Amino acid sequence: MTLVAIFSGAGISTDSGIPDYRGPNGVWRRNPAAEKLVTYDTYMNDPDVRRRSWLMRRDSPAFRARPNVAHRAVAELDRAVDGEVRVITQNVDGLHQLAGTPARKVLELHGTARAVVCTGCHARSTMEEAMARVEAGEDDPPCTECGAVLKSATVMFGQRLDPQVLGQALSITKACEVFIAVGTTLQVQPAASLAGIAAEHGARLLIVNAEPTPYDEQADEVIREPIGTALPELLKRFHAN
Repeated sequence: MTLVAIFSGAGISTDSGIPDYRGPNGVWRRNPAAEKLVTYDTYMNDPDVRRRSWLMRRDSPAFRARPNVAHRAVAELDRAVDGEVRVITQNVDGLHQLAGTPARKVLELHGTARAVVCTGCHARSTMEEAMARVEAGEDDPPCTECGAVLKSATVMFGQRLDPQVLGQALSITKACEVFIAVGTTLQVQPAASLAGIAAEHGARLLIVNAEPTPYDEQADEVIREPIGTALPELLKRFHAN
């Protein structure tokens, strides 16, 4: 049985109306100051940053976004393939799951923006619950259990990836026969190194991205076509006959 790993970045969700971060028109290039809103130390120590962060979450297109044809193509591959499909994603939007890929087959390296976690007692709740409090007038809602600072259940700048999740990603990467990196610049470490690790362990490395990546020379194939058309066509190669 063939194990296919899909490693997705922000580029797979741009057709859903969610801007990427490091592309030519990415969020960080257009507004470098926005990084402060998702930098852990700044967020924890500056109430004004937290207030602006909650407003950013309230206005984010991610919560209104729907899966696009690329997300659906991944879910279709999972249903059609004679083997195993695993998704390792840098995204926090939950669109792979909404498209139909089972949650147990999706590893969210950077967490999820659809949940909220307390930085004190680690209690979790939904982002919808937190947003309802913001809409009701709480500009920096504290934890209802212990009163500590709340944050989205994402990995902010300055935080380490969950070692258990990263370990699972490494295991999948080393075991897969095909590793498809889609919509990612492959620049954010340690996640980006998965592409190289896959190639070193004998996987076919396929890269679908508009811009060059540091791993293009190691790839068996690099595709520069728009993801919405290129990825569905590519994944059809792996459907069971």
